Amino acid sequence: MADASTLARPYAKAAFDYAKEQHVVADWQSYLAVLRAIVSDAAMAEVIHDPTTDVAAKVKLLGDLYQQIAQRNDNVFQTLDAALSGDASNEAVNAQSAPVPASNDTALSPAFGNFLQQLAEHERLSLLPNIAELFDELKADDAEEIHAYVTSAYPLTAEQQALIESRLRRNAGQVVLHVSVDPALIGGAIIKIGDKVVDDSVRGKLQQLKLQLTA
Repeated sequence: MADASTLARPYAKAAFDYAKEQHVVADWQSYLAVLRAIVSDAAMAEVIHDPTTDVAAKVKLLGDLYQQIAQRNDNVFQTLDAALSGDASNEAVNAQSAPVPASNDTALSPAFGNFLQQLAEHERLSLLPNIAELFDELKADDAEEIHAYVTSAYPLTAEQQALIESRLRRNAGQVVLHVSVDPALIGGAIIKIGDKVVDDSVRGKLQQLKLQLTA
């Protein structure tokens, strides 16, 4: 019997070819990265392999879980979006205090939903981690990699790392993420890409506030 990587390869290739043609590679890479973490959970793996759960229910569950994770983290990363896209200066970003409304891109696209449907019908949902890995490889072969260094106050979950990667890819292209923890940041995170630094940490905001008060 073929191994998981061999079985996953045609699905990954089809997914990447479609995503590239439709200019949605970053979106699909984000979907796959988060779903990779979801289906790697032992409880979720049981659901995927449960023959009594129908295809539609499995696909809906994956879509709902993705949306919950994306919505939960979306506000945190919108600040990073603005800074990395050049729409705001670091000073302006650090000075923001009002909550940012959630965006409308936290749900899986209909096309990706159809892709999940095909995987479910062929009992291939368990291949999502392999498909995600191969998709990343195809993307890396197609574009130059950029290294991003993320330092957070607390360890990031797999879902948070996947969402950070997806946000960075939209502005910087193919990204290799390096994560570390620094409790001194108190909260939030600092992201460095080349000579660009986005300080969204609590410590950084406190320092900015201090400068404003003493100016």
